[in-house]
Amino acid sequence: MASNELFTVPIPNIKSHPGGSIVCTSAAPQVYVLTWTSPPDNRFTPAFNTALMTALDIIEFNHPPGVVVTTSSISKFYSNGLDFQLAISTPGFWETSLYPLFRRFLTYPMPTVALINGHAFAGGFMLAMHHDYRIFTGAKGYLCINELEFGAPLLPPMSSIFRIKTSPLVYRNMVLEARRFDAKAALEAGLVDAIGDLDAAMSLIKERSLVKKGATGVYGLLKAEMYRESLVLLDAKGKDAEKTMEIQETEKRRKTERAKQFKEWKVTQGEKAKL
Repeated sequence: MASNELFTVPIPNIKSHPGGSIVCTSAAPQVYVLTWTSPPDNRFTPAFNTALMTALDIIEFNHPPGVVVTTSSISKFYSNGLDFQLAISTPGFWETSLYPLFRRFLTYPMPTVALINGHAFAGGFMLAMHHDYRIFTGAKGYLCINELEFGAPLLPPMSSIFRIKTSPLVYRNMVLEARRFDAKAALEAGLVDAIGDLDAAMSLIKERSLVKKGATGVYGLLKAEMYRESLVLLDAKGKDAEKTMEIQETEKRRKTERAKQFKEWKVTQGEKAKL
């Protein structure tokens, strides 16, 4: 399928991340394909997030409304999520970088399609879920919320989109088992709308007349009402915004206190406590 380049937004290097670029091409009139390249696995750094927000601004304010498709030039990864250590060491990362990006997609004033060409883990999966539609190429990769495996809590602004867009059973398997969904399983679970490549995305766009949906100017407002519970969490600031480290510290205090109480209880039981 022929396409032509419209613009490129550079992704500056930051610490251990070499940077890269986000290239916008037109797959058809008013179909804007954003292809990101940020080796090795498209992590969401502050620089990446800012570049992607800039690309969305360029489309909204410098081009006619249509459809935005996002994908990766790195065949193995759509995105491997955020760099957790960088995120927790960057002041304000959640409130000023990651959550605004999720919010931008969730309320974007035209349809968005995630063309998932490889692994979408943790934050990468979350970003895909903040799109309106998802296409999984099916050749390789998994969708997975793997916070269970690397020991990080799911913060409310991260998990709310899954509660809204998935069934309780799928949500349980996703979070409490860190289940990996291949293309077939993802389609069966309702996590994606179709399996295929850009042609499949173009078919979905045509069949649903998505190019026209943003023309009246209320598309983003309708989405804001649909997902208002999630927006409240994404917009939380200061004391209302739960932080990863705060949640973990609260859990440590709980375990310490309960362990102390349990030890005291064992002493009072004496020989009766045969555990």
